[in-house]
Amino acid sequence: MSAGALVLLILRVLRSGPLHGYAIAQRIHQLSADALRVEEGSLYPALQKILRQGWARAAWGTSETNRRVRFYTLTKDGAKQLESALAGYERQTQAIQAVLRLA
Repeated sequence: MSAGALVLLILRVLRSGPLHGYAIAQRIHQLSADALRVEEGSLYPALQKILRQGWARAAWGTSETNRRVRFYTLTKDGAKQLESALAGYERQTQAIQAVLRLA
């Protein structure tokens, strides 16, 4: 999975509410019917990029297993970025489908 696709998926999952890193990875895995697996080696660099861009903020909290974790929350800028990325994804998908149908 490309880094851009992973950022898009993370932003979309965070739109539903704050989650910690492991929960983000699990949610993507579940929603993809077990087709997508996000490894720590790609998840946390993507989350750091999202934080640097101001698309999410992080706060320490306690997980459901009573562990200290960082919860990530989508910001207004993150919601705008998500909408822009989704629109770009839709345009690209439609263009690819047109080529596949017409070629």
